[in-house]
Amino acid sequence: MQIVCLDLEGVLIPEIWIEFAHKTGIDELRRTTRDEPNYDTLMKYRLDILAKHRLGLPDIQEVIGTLSPMPGARAFLDALRDQYQVIILSDTFYEFAKPLMRQLGLPTLFCHSLEADADGVVVDYHLRMADQKREAVKRFKELNFQVVAAGDSYNDTAMLGEAHGGILFRPPENVIREFPQYPVVREYDDLRREIDQAFARTAG
Repeated sequence: MQIVCLDLEGVLIPEIWIEFAHKTGIDELRRTTRDEPNYDTLMKYRLDILAKHRLGLPDIQEVIGTLSPMPGARAFLDALRDQYQVIILSDTFYEFAKPLMRQLGLPTLFCHSLEADADGVVVDYHLRMADQKREAVKRFKELNFQVVAAGDSYNDTAMLGEAHGGILFRPPENVIREFPQYPVVREYDDLRREIDQAFARTAG
């Protein structure tokens, strides 16, 4: 059996924090996992900025409500799910992703959760588990699945390395330089071709 594991932001939907930074004019929030390898460092940085500007979960969700999946993402995902089982492994949060997941046809999503107080102020974040992307792929393999994974950022590279095949989709140049072992694609047709070829290699 075959499973495709995909990152969410940057592969199927826009980067939520970048969109929020654009709408609020807070450039510091443009920093993402494409720039910062340490997720805990990144999230503490984000929460500090939100507190400084007195912005809460409702403010972020309002911006998310205006977003749509990336052009071609739904068709790509629908075609992929017709042949393979697809799991979205993301370091986003359920409190962010729900409206966009509806637009993608509600694929299975494994991600994290946020903690907000009664006023909507984000006070903490809770990982589903440490290193969840790599660990999920590892467990799928233990269940005798062949796994191909695709992502775009530092936080995806452990998942790509654990999978039988790993692919970078529209990554920044710094990630390409540091992880030259993974093929790089920029269009959904090319991503689908790489996924099919990776499974063909594992079968051989």
